[in-house]
Amino acid sequence: MGDRWHVGVDRSVCIGSGTCVVHAPDGFRLDTARPSHPARPEADAGERLLAAAEGCPVEAILLTLADGGEPVYPPEDQGDQ
Repeated sequence: MGDRWHVGVDRSVCIGSGTCVVHAPDGFRLDTARPSHPARPEADAGERLLAAAEGCPVEAILLTLADGGEPVYPPEDQGDQ
């Protein structure tokens, strides 16, 4: 069995661009107010979810390991560049 990720969206930052839905149509939904939200709070780890997080123009998507909460995206050391 592979890793599971907790998928979060900071709706106060999200601009509803829909990029996440393009990258991971099964992973995200846009509601009538336009901000994105995860289709499920937990999902199997996968390239589509990671691409959605990396492609978010305002970095509103947070992926963490479901077991333990370690960050997947953005990585902890992202600010050390």
